Parts: sequence; structure tokens; C-alpha cells
Amino acid sequence: MFAAYFDCPGGPENLYMKEVMKPHPGEGEVLVNVSASALNRADLLQRRGKYPPPKGASDILGLEAAGRVAGLGPGCTGRWKLGDAVMALLSGGGQAQYVTVPEGHLMPIPKDMTFIQAAAIPEAWLTAFQLLRFVGKVQEGERVLIHAGASGVGMAAIQLVRLAKAIPIVTAGTQEKLIATANAGAAAGFNYKNEDFSEKVLEFTQGSGVDIILDCVGGSYWEKNLNCLSTDGRWIIYGLLSGGEVHGDLMTRLLSKRASIHTSLLRSRDKEASNALFFQYKERLVRAFTEDVLPYFSEGASPRLQPHVDSVYPLHAIAEAHRTMEENKNIGKIVIEVPV
Repeated sequence: MFAAYFDCPGGPENLYMKEVMKPHPGEGEVLVNVSASALNRADLLQRRGKYPPPKGASDILGLEAAGRVAGLGPGCTGRWKLGDAVMALLSGGGQAQYVTVPEGHLMPIPKDMTFIQAAAIPEAWLTAFQLLRFVGKVQEGERVLIHAGASGVGMAAIQLVRLAKAIPIVTAGTQEKLIATANAGAAAGFNYKNEDFSEKVLEFTQGSGVDIILDCVGGSYWEKNLNCLSTDGRWIIYGLLSGGEVHGDLMTRLLSKRASIHTSLLRSRDKEASNALFFQYKERLVRAFTEDVLPYFSEGASPRLQPHVDSVYPLHAIAEAHRTMEENKNIGKIVIEVPV
């Protein structure tokens, strides 16, 4: 089969399509014939040699995929059959013609949804759902600040905050991205490049601040985050785009607000992790999302959730897709179409 590959860490120019061995499903695994995958920041970091796949995971890029069931490994329980249209949360391997997936990490694709649209769901939407439901425990009426609001996770989080009857507020770097987040349901949006988002958030919330912050930026935002976090607020860190160094009295500021910091990395919860609970966690997450959120993607649902696809690249143009994400040009997800 063909897969996106690189022989040594470096820039996008190192990527190419390589013929590799087709995987075979193991115990409790399903073989999926991939029609589309999607790009994530983790793929860029892995390509640079800064984010190796967890133990036991494929070293092929791709944390999500959509396609059809092409094979069943021993021990499968019968919940899937050959030809089923599925989408999958992966620890790697999605940007290839075939990938093996634990059966509990698969979700059905709604009947009126294309593989391109479905490929934009698993990683971004499950990450946002996990951060809001499992980690942040968002409640009706709460205010949620979402950094990188026009990213795949950001656009998903806006809609999930609305689904929870809470209030999404975002930051983004261009007016075009702020307009897109408003169309997705953001109650307010601020340009972090030319505005002090903490002051604007406090102004919007009449001085009370936000109850939850979804932060993929990290170190450089810590002071402004704490400035606009409410008393007893939850600051959830799931990425460090600006690095992890903090210069200042973080602990005193945190304590003064009785605030809490939570951290989360979804990819590290893999099948081979030392604690089997990690694997069970992913299954529980997928099951909860399938039951509580997936029905809202179907035609006629109210409210109707929609994945936001920015652009589609064929697998042989994977390097160009990486460049687009590195330049922060995308609004929503960049999808990779895999050849038959």
C-alpha cells in the first residue's frame, strides 16, 4: 500500500508517498480501507522529530481516518461488518491506504456525510469533547475562552460549547478567522495580534472573567490567561505552541483565584501504554461521543453540528498540506484524500 512517509526529520520537503507493507488486524482490531485522513499539529511535530508516536503505534503520520471496513481480526465482537462506513481515532497510521484500528475506537459515519467530511471529525472533535466534558466538566451558562478558535479543535469546541448551552469566546489572528468563528457560533472573538484579549474578555464578561480556558498556546499566554480567568476557574492546557517556559509568579496568581490547571494529551493514551486504563479511556471517550454528540451531525438534527473543512489535498501533495498548516492559513481542518 502507499503511505505518507519521511526518512529523516525535517521540513515538508522530506515527505513523499512510499510503498509499505499493508497491515493485518490483530486481536480485536479492524482493518480500514482509508478514503480520507486529516492533518494535525502532531503530524507536523512528528515530521520535525519532536513528537514520536507512542509505543506500539504506527510510525506513519495520521491521527484520524475515514473509510470502509476491509477486514476483521480475531476476537472482534461483531459490532462492525465488511463494507461499513467508519471513522477512526488513531495513534498513527491514518495517512495510508489501510490502517488497523481497535474496534472500540471506530465510529459510524452518518449516512448523509462524505468521507472527506468524516475525516475532519475524530481527532479535533474528540479532543474538544474530551477537554470540555471529561476534563473541564462544562456547565450550562459558563463562559469558555477558546484559543486558536479557527483551528480544527477550536471550530469543534465552539459548537460543543453551544451544544452544552454555554458561551464560547475565542481568540484568532485574522479578521477572516474571527468572522468564521462567529459564523460557527462564537459569542465574541478577539484578535490576539492587535488586542489584549484578557482586557477584552473582562470587558465582555463585565469583569467576571471566564470559567474555562482551552489553551493550546502555553507559556506566553499564562499571565493574560490568569488575568481573565474567573475565581475557581479551570485552565486546560492541551498544547504548547509558544513553549512551556513561564517567567513570573504563576503559583501565587493561581492560588489567589483558587484556580486549577489541567493538562491533557489524547494521543499518549495508546493501546500499549503501561496503564491499560489509558486504552479503556479512549474507548469510553469514543462511546460517549458516539452516543451524545454524533447524532447531531445528521441531517435534521437541532442543533446541527458540522465539521469545517478548509481544504483538501491528495496524498501525493502531503508536503503542500503541511506548508499550509505551518503558515497558519487554514480555517478548520485540512483533509488528505487517499488514492484508491
